[in-house]
Amino acid sequence: MLVKTFGSAVSGIDAFTITIEVNVSQGIKFFLVGLPDNAVKESQQRIESALKESGYKWPGHKIVINMAPADIRKEGSSYDLPLAIGILAASNQISSAHLSKYIIMGELSLDGSLQPVKGVLPIAIKAREEGFQGCILPVQNAREAAVVSGIDVFGVENIKEVIGFLDTGSGLEPVKVNTTEEFMKGINQGDFDFSEVKGQEQVKRALEVSAAGGHNLIMIGPPGAGKSMLAKRLSSILPPLTLDEALETTKIHSVAGKINNHTSLLTQRPFRSPHHTISDVALVGGGSFPQPGEISLAHHGVLFLDELPEFKRTVLEVMRQPLEDRHISISRARFTIDYPASFMLIASMNPCPCGYFNHPDKKCVCSPGIVQKYLGRISGPLLDRIDIHVEVVPVPFNKLADTPPSEKSEKIRDRVIKAREIQAERFKENEGIYCNAQMNSRLLNKYSIPDEAGRKVLKTAMEKLDLSARAYDRILKVSRTIADLEGVEHIGSHHVAEAVQYRSLDRAGWGA
Repeated sequence: MLVKTFGSAVSGIDAFTITIEVNVSQGIKFFLVGLPDNAVKESQQRIESALKESGYKWPGHKIVINMAPADIRKEGSSYDLPLAIGILAASNQISSAHLSKYIIMGELSLDGSLQPVKGVLPIAIKAREEGFQGCILPVQNAREAAVVSGIDVFGVENIKEVIGFLDTGSGLEPVKVNTTEEFMKGINQGDFDFSEVKGQEQVKRALEVSAAGGHNLIMIGPPGAGKSMLAKRLSSILPPLTLDEALETTKIHSVAGKINNHTSLLTQRPFRSPHHTISDVALVGGGSFPQPGEISLAHHGVLFLDELPEFKRTVLEVMRQPLEDRHISISRARFTIDYPASFMLIASMNPCPCGYFNHPDKKCVCSPGIVQKYLGRISGPLLDRIDIHVEVVPVPFNKLADTPPSEKSEKIRDRVIKAREIQAERFKENEGIYCNAQMNSRLLNKYSIPDEAGRKVLKTAMEKLDLSARAYDRILKVSRTIADLEGVEHIGSHHVAEAVQYRSLDRAGWGA
């Protein structure tokens, strides 16, 4: 008897339906075709044991299974459940009447229980698009998939529950998640707050400007000055995720298997902080079976690279294109996968190998030229994509001990949101551009022209501070953001003057 069950495969952050055709006929052999990988081929032993432990039997006949489309490689153990159900239906051990209504996915244990799988959110979205009535998934994945409205999601613990449901059409209740309520409940929760930071007013201001305009930022300062602490609090002043952004971010984390059993929707902007020993593939994504990298996991959030010069040169260089294009393409011989990668890059570094160049109290012991050489580990093209350079100096004891709590993240965030709203209105007719950091030359010349006094300040800064030519555009972009924070249309001299301060690491002036 020939029956069909339906599963799903994930490519990038999107899914496509897999039709599993099972035919049980006269004979004794087992054939699994349709380009399955080793994990899929090994499903025979898991299925056979699970059926036996659940009170069913492996058919003593010839079994041919085709996974269509047959020219696409099928990967992973998540096809165990649809394969098992197909075998039972084709051997007349269960009814096949309801099989066409559901996408079925799950990994089987030898005792018939189900293990969670990756990528169920894009699977549920695709199932709804193709008109399926529902999805049958491991109970651990049910809440994640249930954020998709308009489709029933059933969470099951073992294969017996699936068989009972398909035989009778009842016995399971769909998991319900109010997506809007879930989103609003966690949107303003956060673990860190700027009020916990003592001193560092200049750096906090630079982070506010960075958040308001979507600018990449690098902090330079001695060990223990608070660079990592400040970076971790940046997410608390970024605008809240929109529902569409939350769904897209959750899809990426779902594909990567980063969603825990109790989470249905990511409501906080991601903050990723990989160690400096990370490989280039782990950072941008890829591998034999391509997976999203850290830059994609930081989509709509922050990628924090601590001790930037300690990262391998090749790792840093592969970020250059994603920083501009805001997506990464992983190319293989037979296919190409695109992952979104729209993130803010926040980096930190010591000023020199010993860490105390320009320190107010401790003396730098590095030999001449070492500071410039240390900075030279970061390529010019990468620095060119970082708009704001700010020095972080240690906070003196009296400020640590006596300073009252500073401004809360909530108040800073309100200013950032207002500035972002101005930019959204400004760029509403420019697709793919939503903040000042993304302005091209045409938009820069249209929206970031300073007044006469501002032009003089910029000219003086370029000449006296020996700023590089690439600093010019960055200063104008940051000036535009500072003016937006102030709520004014025209860029004045004080806006330009503040933006000039954020070029501490420009190569012509640092470490000479």
